[in-house]
Amino acid sequence: MNDDALRTLVEERWTALDAEQTTSERRLRVSQLPVAAKGEPLVVAVDHDAHRHLLVPIHSHRKVRPGLDGPVLRLRRRTLEDEETYQTYADLACLRDDLSDLFTELCVDVLGATTELSENPVKALYRVLDRWKALFRTQGTPLGPDQLAGLFGELMVLNRILEEDSSAHWLWRGPEGHRHDFSAGATAIEVKSSAVSEGRRPRIHGLDQLEAPEGGTLCLAWFRLQRTTANSSSTAFVELAERALRLCDDEGALLELLAGAGYRLSDADHYHDVHFAVSEERWYRVGPDFPGLTGRALKLAGLSVSALDVEYSIDLSGEIPAPLLPAEVSQVIDNMIQESA
Repeated sequence: MNDDALRTLVEERWTALDAEQTTSERRLRVSQLPVAAKGEPLVVAVDHDAHRHLLVPIHSHRKVRPGLDGPVLRLRRRTLEDEETYQTYADLACLRDDLSDLFTELCVDVLGATTELSENPVKALYRVLDRWKALFRTQGTPLGPDQLAGLFGELMVLNRILEEDSSAHWLWRGPEGHRHDFSAGATAIEVKSSAVSEGRRPRIHGLDQLEAPEGGTLCLAWFRLQRTTANSSSTAFVELAERALRLCDDEGALLELLAGAGYRLSDADHYHDVHFAVSEERWYRVGPDFPGLTGRALKLAGLSVSALDVEYSIDLSGEIPAPLLPAEVSQVIDNMIQESA
């Protein structure tokens, strides 16, 4: 069914529902659509106040993204029940009757996206909402070379985490200003990347960046990157970001994190020629013998800590401290995911 046919269909269904007798405040007048996800049809509805709704079926244990609560659109979790069925939905409602035409276009986009992504209809819904939101966003300042390398390294770690758990995007805390790039509470990961061909000298920002969570574990992931043209051994920066969006089950939340890190989809054209090859990757456990300067260590030494905006470099160029083995790295990621469950 093409967009014109879908547009006509939903308008006809809403018009017919408007003509039905008004229900109680908590009830919806509903009509199933010939568009299904995992065998469950999508539904259009009209409520007591004549507001229009589109309901996308979801699993009964699935949460719905918070934050969209008027004054134009409202998204919430809703359950519909009758004598034979009990189904949970992501309920998208338009609270402005004068914007019904635009809401119809939005819903047609959702229906089309659901047809293409029927195995994950709520992801299709989020994708469309975020694309519409992007229409009203301005472009940001392009990332510089060091920022691109730093974000590339963080996306390398993020994708590894998302491969294990598609809901674990929230472990990426760096874009929110957290002292560690990834944190689950007791386990944290700090990511450092360098495009310098010699040495391993990551720059540390602040006296708390190398402090492990209280009673927990901190690891430092270090990447040596080489800026290249497109070839079989390199990865495009934009491709790495798009892979994260494919792996993640909440594209919108991840888009917000990417924007917080300085990357927006509207800026993608700036970065199409940006490719990196990873020439070295080493992970370290940040323990008592790990080089670094922390507020906690200074206090233990009996020193008063009043310095602000501290930045310094550490040297990991030798073989001490020894890096973690691949199996140990996998265990760190597994621990983070288990803590987040």
